[in-house]
Amino acid sequence: MSEPVVDARGTRCPVPVVRAARVARDLSPGATLVLLADDVAARSDVPAWARMRGHAVTLEDEEGWTRYTVLVGGAARST
Repeated sequence: MSEPVVDARGTRCPVPVVRAARVARDLSPGATLVLLADDVAARSDVPAWARMRGHAVTLEDEEGWTRYTVLVGGAARST
């Protein structure tokens, strides 16, 4: 099964994070989702949301937009 893709290009804060969060909450730990966004605020908002939720995120810049790959529950947690 391929990861879900959330295309939030053309939307502004907070829509990219809200859409990603809706999809992420239905995924199991270890699953990934891809968020596509062109809002400059998403470059700080998405990683901040991921950290708060215990997810890991990587960013890849494309032509005029960014691809965020979110690993659900993938951030290291301290015990």
